[in-house]
Amino acid sequence: MNDAEVPAWERALAVLPSLFLLLPATFALLDNWRPSVFLLSLAALVWMAVLFRAGHRLLLRFVYLAGMLVLLGFLVHADSLFSVTGVGLFLQVFTLLPGRTAYAGVAATCAVLVLARPRSGEGVGDLIVSFLIAVLIASATGLLFTAISNQSEQRRQLIAELRRTTTELAALAEQNAELQARLLTSAREAGVLGERQRMAREIHDTIAQGLTGIVTQTEAAEDDPTTSRARLSTIGGLARQSLAEARRSIHALRPGPLQDSDFAAALEKLVADWSAGGVPATLTVTGEPVALHTEVESTLIRVAQEALTNITKHADARQVVVTLSYLDDVVALDLHDDGQGFVPAPAERGGGRPEWAVGGFGLLVMRQRLARLAGSLVVESGSDRGTAISATVPVIPPNSGASE
Repeated sequence: MNDAEVPAWERALAVLPSLFLLLPATFALLDNWRPSVFLLSLAALVWMAVLFRAGHRLLLRFVYLAGMLVLLGFLVHADSLFSVTGVGLFLQVFTLLPGRTAYAGVAATCAVLVLARPRSGEGVGDLIVSFLIAVLIASATGLLFTAISNQSEQRRQLIAELRRTTTELAALAEQNAELQARLLTSAREAGVLGERQRMAREIHDTIAQGLTGIVTQTEAAEDDPTTSRARLSTIGGLARQSLAEARRSIHALRPGPLQDSDFAAALEKLVADWSAGGVPATLTVTGEPVALHTEVESTLIRVAQEALTNITKHADARQVVVTLSYLDDVVALDLHDDGQGFVPAPAERGGGRPEWAVGGFGLLVMRQRLARLAGSLVVESGSDRGTAISATVPVIPPNSGASE
């Protein structure tokens, strides 16, 4: 603990006993110069300076107090002004002696002050009364002093504990930040790998199959020229379909709607454009909109695109309702269609909590995207009961450490 952290009363305690000795010595010598008083005062001051902080051993403390009582007795006998020095010695007694031993030291000091004082016709009864009053006042002062000292020590320990806790929390926060950075890096790498796998499978299932059909039709036309016109028409259809799939895959590489508008507006445009294809779709925004990290917005846009694409391919829906909900610490995107639905298979996830494990590569991709941001995907569906998809992602502000 440095000097700035030491309580003021403790700093004063180091000098007060010396002042209680120097002040009466000064006034006594100015009033009547006496070499004996000067030498006794000097001896008491040196004794106090050398032995008061000399060590922590109890025996040495008793030696110091015994010497001070002897010197105090001579000083008080020489001049009653030195009774003031006893106040400083009371403070030192409660500092040096433990527990009830301190009150014995107080009693000894009071006895010295009463007995060494020059007599002025006082009887034994007067001396006893003076002694008892001195002990009572000194003991009450000692109780107050001890209470303040204990509170100061508790405060010092509490501050030290708070500092240790703060240091540990700072170290833990730094470790958490490093861990989060590593997790985000791992998630990005896993996301890149997952995206490559998804694109590879999608190209295989769409463009590659279309090109295979074109090659097959071309070879068939070469083998049977009479059917070349019909096969050229089929080839053209396959080529246009493959081109459309290629453009859709390229468009899916980056969420274009986010380039020119905010997240809610981009989602609204996405739903409106999809609805123009023939199936009515509505978007409802609930809660107080908050700024989100770009990766959160991109993920939810991708989930919406994938879900709407799945509805187009499989649901045979007549209406779709999309809801974007800003909650306290999460953002939820819900899509519900009234299509034919399917029967999902229940599975167990870590912790024993049931989670819908639904088939379909698109839903798997959505789960992987959301998992990168500690999000979740819940799917509820049934034959002829439509499908409800709920994607939930934690709110991550734009200035967070997450990287895209």
